[in-house]
Amino acid sequence: MNRSARAFWLRSPGHGEIRDITLAGPADGEVLVRSLYSGVSRGTETLVFRGGVPTSQHGAMRAPFQEGDFPGPVKYGYLSVGVVEEGPDALVGRTVFCLYPHQTRYVVPVSAVTVVPDSVPAERAVLAGTVETAVNALWDAAPLVGDRIAVVGGGMVGCSVAALLARFPGVRLQLVDADPARAKTAEALGVGFASPGDALGDCDLVVHASATEQGLARSLELLRAEGTVLELSWYGDRRVALPLGEAFHSRRLTLRSSQVGTVSPARRSSRTYADRLALALGLLADPALDALITGESAFEELPEVMPGLASGEIPALCHRVRYTGAPGTQ
Repeated sequence: MNRSARAFWLRSPGHGEIRDITLAGPADGEVLVRSLYSGVSRGTETLVFRGGVPTSQHGAMRAPFQEGDFPGPVKYGYLSVGVVEEGPDALVGRTVFCLYPHQTRYVVPVSAVTVVPDSVPAERAVLAGTVETAVNALWDAAPLVGDRIAVVGGGMVGCSVAALLARFPGVRLQLVDADPARAKTAEALGVGFASPGDALGDCDLVVHASATEQGLARSLELLRAEGTVLELSWYGDRRVALPLGEAFHSRRLTLRSSQVGTVSPARRSSRTYADRLALALGLLADPALDALITGESAFEELPEVMPGLASGEIPALCHRVRYTGAPGTQ
């Protein structure tokens, strides 16, 4: 079998290229996966593309199968869906999700792939990593029935959180974003929408995912006394100024971080990383989540597409990358 492959590399900040590689055959306990789709996480991945990972975070920000180092050359990414071509009989021919960069074929341990449920199309399964982030965030946030909740920031992560919160009974939920175009996405997810100035206050919980200091400041304003902001944004090497004077202390507000790199302490004793990812994949049976995929291009186009995604010239929540042999391709 031809085990050649092609991989997308960040040669230097702002400049990507596709490299030809040759793969070794899978050893015992490994699988060879042929990619169908991968996803570009527009927040973290485009920050990497711009060279915005702080030196202090180079270790923490490494992807599971990253090659090279920040700021580059580096092969980075973590939303891959493919078909197992070689490996254990039980997996050959199965569609799987893997936290692997953009590459046409790859070899990984069996433990690194998760079978995509039959109820989830491969095209949608690229969202698994982001929905997993949302699952972890809600384990951290622990929303209650009937809570008043706002999600500030209608990007890929914020919309994923809102989509899951929409299933909670009795909540008053708004997706808050400065871009009025996000109203259409909110509608598709079954979530109310508001601009920052029109958002409803007195919130028990605000999940912040706009990656702007203005959004974080507005999140604090939307809280009731003793409410909580769960911070999901990652600012890279940017400093953020916050209004922690005035009534911040007298209202006893809480600002709490959440990050997907570790399983939430609320579930760490009873759930593994594999459990969390399997849960996220199962939740993707909901076709409403297709609203989070807002663009698609061929793998070969990535060197031209990534600069546009990083600059915002190509607007996107999740941008899907299509590989030769995926449904609908030759």
